[in-house]
Amino acid sequence: MKKITLLLMSVLASGYAFAQTDTSGRNFYRATPEKKTALRHTKLKVDFNFSNQTLNGEEWLTAAPFFYPSDSLILDAKTMLIHQVALEQHGKLQNLPYTYRDDLLHIKLPKKYQKDENYTVYIKYTAQPEKVPNNGNLSISDTKGLYFINPEGKPEGYPRQIWTQGEAESSSCWFPTIDKPNQKTTQEIEMTVPDSFVTLSNGLLKSSQKNGNLRTDYWVMDKPHAPYLFFMGAGEFAVVKDTPWRGKVPVEYYVEKDYAPLAKKLFGNTSEMMTFFSERFGYDYPWAKYAQIIVRDFVTGAMENTTAVSHSESAYQSEEALNDQNYWEYIIAHELAHHWFGDLVTAESWANLTVNESFANYSEYLWLAHKYGKDVADYHLRNNTQQYHQRPDDFKKDLVRFNYTSTDDMFDMVSYNKGGAILHMLRHYLGDEAFFQAITDYLKTYAYSNGEAHQLRLSFEKISGKDLSWFFNQWYFGYGNPTVKVEKHYDTSKKLLTVKITQLQSEDLFFQFPLDIDIYQDNKPIRHTVWVNARQENAFTFAVSKAPALVNINPEGVVVMEEQYPKTIKEYLFQIQHAPELKSRLEAISYLEAGKGKEVVLAALRDPYFKIRKAALELLEGYQLTKKDLALVEKIATSDPENLARAAAIWVLNNQEDKRYTALYEKALTVPSAAIKNAALDGIARTNPSRAKQFLEKANPADLEGDQLLGFVSVITQYKMDKYLPSMMPYLVNYSFLVEDEPQRASDFKKAYLWAMSLDNTSLVQQVKQALKDYTQEENEEKVKQDLAKMLDEGIAQKKKLTDTATVKEQIQMLEELKSKIK
Repeated sequence: MKKITLLLMSVLASGYAFAQTDTSGRNFYRATPEKKTALRHTKLKVDFNFSNQTLNGEEWLTAAPFFYPSDSLILDAKTMLIHQVALEQHGKLQNLPYTYRDDLLHIKLPKKYQKDENYTVYIKYTAQPEKVPNNGNLSISDTKGLYFINPEGKPEGYPRQIWTQGEAESSSCWFPTIDKPNQKTTQEIEMTVPDSFVTLSNGLLKSSQKNGNLRTDYWVMDKPHAPYLFFMGAGEFAVVKDTPWRGKVPVEYYVEKDYAPLAKKLFGNTSEMMTFFSERFGYDYPWAKYAQIIVRDFVTGAMENTTAVSHSESAYQSEEALNDQNYWEYIIAHELAHHWFGDLVTAESWANLTVNESFANYSEYLWLAHKYGKDVADYHLRNNTQQYHQRPDDFKKDLVRFNYTSTDDMFDMVSYNKGGAILHMLRHYLGDEAFFQAITDYLKTYAYSNGEAHQLRLSFEKISGKDLSWFFNQWYFGYGNPTVKVEKHYDTSKKLLTVKITQLQSEDLFFQFPLDIDIYQDNKPIRHTVWVNARQENAFTFAVSKAPALVNINPEGVVVMEEQYPKTIKEYLFQIQHAPELKSRLEAISYLEAGKGKEVVLAALRDPYFKIRKAALELLEGYQLTKKDLALVEKIATSDPENLARAAAIWVLNNQEDKRYTALYEKALTVPSAAIKNAALDGIARTNPSRAKQFLEKANPADLEGDQLLGFVSVITQYKMDKYLPSMMPYLVNYSFLVEDEPQRASDFKKAYLWAMSLDNTSLVQQVKQALKDYTQEENEEKVKQDLAKMLDEGIAQKKKLTDTATVKEQIQMLEELKSKIK
């Protein structure tokens, strides 16, 4: 248990409580950090050294003892150079004794200060983010807090950028602070940058002062928020201004200049989201502005820095891709919702991260339902919940858990996806009126402060009048979910239907919950809500005049559980045709045995929701299709109102490799849709390689989406069109993972990869290295390691066939080093 021992020593050294209790039932207990000091205000003055990627900083930190008198201040300050520490009084500095060790700055104050007696400490320092050890994981890949992108300004690189990322406790990599979520402080930042840069920070820009080729921007945040939400961004951005929210709150988008024309198409629903969440939560958007920025090489997907949200470059999409769908929209909603759940009311400890992330996750559902309808929202929620179910390691994690190893461990499918689904269950149980009034009560009670799951429970109980300890003990402070076996029997003589629910998980994990059961008579459902008790078997009896056509449990997928309830093809066909709920319709095609129930899949092609039509089209690959079937698919390919469904239909036609669809493909190329063009290009490549070659010779690789290239891999390889190799390499290295599901594509990818490795081209090998970066930074399954090592061996073998030049030797060495890292 060396890891735990070292961790314990580290936390004790930090001056924060690491409680260990006999009643917790755990080996150790992550207590909420003790508040010895209360932060009041943080003033920063910073400039940047691009050559060594450091920050020169001055800080004026105002604080006070939280309750007990104190003559010391302990600050988190990771890998810094501390030049001066002083007490500031009446504009004068009095140097203070301090020690700096193990990333903690211990400051001795000149006297013992009392509760609420403010003092201001001045600190001059240098932040050295490049020397911060990387403790990243799958959710946040790096933890150095401050990042320089293309600091040398190389013309072939990304535009120069500087940005910060504070969550979980990385703000202390660029300014000394108490880097805990239960601290809150107002802020000022003076940021000196090249005059060609624009800047972004929390709050409002109050002034800009030019000094030669430099400029100092002064940002002020006059409402308190947690240190991990502090943000600085600077670089060669275009600032696209949208209509101010309610005529007074600025709404702005910071993007690279090439993307400025698309910024409003990407972010344009932001103001409507602000209005919707303000009304839905019963609490108006509480901050002075709302800005969003897209940065390069971001270490996570997006981050809710107060009033200054940062997004990864994955948010960038072409105009034609946005015509199909804005796949980033739910993330935009997620980060905005954090401005209530996380920024306004902040989790008082990382163990209680659910009061931040579960709400932001569920807010994705709320927005999608409001904007696009219940089917769209239900599909998204079901997909999220399925992702949680597919990670068995998450089954044994409490939603609120005090025994995590690293703070970043909390950022998982439990805190996000399962937590969002649990809120949906609670809403269904309480009803909309009580649920949303309780949310308003929680926000108003703890605004600009901190919250935890118990306080959330108290707000729900206060409004609803219900005791919800059973719900919170089960879903918040417990782990797992029910796995139920469903059996039904209809007694013809007694005209009684019996439905038996058997919980298959261990006895100590039996759940209690309300369960909806729909019983279909004459093509219409009668809904019964029953109470499943926390025992292995529950049986429910219903008087029914005749054998029902369908008995459907949990029809809306509200209860977070796994169901073992096989149905007949006849039942699934009835379900897809008559069940109104998204979950029930999608389930009808999701649990078919391979190659069986084609009539169910064909019926799903007529579903009102396009993603069910799309899912059904993707399933058709496993069936023998008649001319009548293909005629229906062709109709969808040419006239479906949704681009993604049309594209999925074209992919089905592509599998026929029939030249009679050539005219359809050519016409599809005129549609301003990335998905439709991608599918059509694949069809052309399969049926008319010479035509595909003509298209590729005229095209610019930069103008083609990555996915669009995939259908051309065989043509590009056949005609040795090496200008496309740089764009293809990130995909080609994955060929070993496609063998089982897509053998033909895996074969095409492998041929292209081996051809690329047969060239004396160092940049292509560097791209292999970049593509495998994520694999080499984390522990992988042994099979994945073996597949990647074999792929690299095959590349090395190709290189060894080349003339033994210095560049070839360098390329072989790079591949061998990659292989050693993977092993």
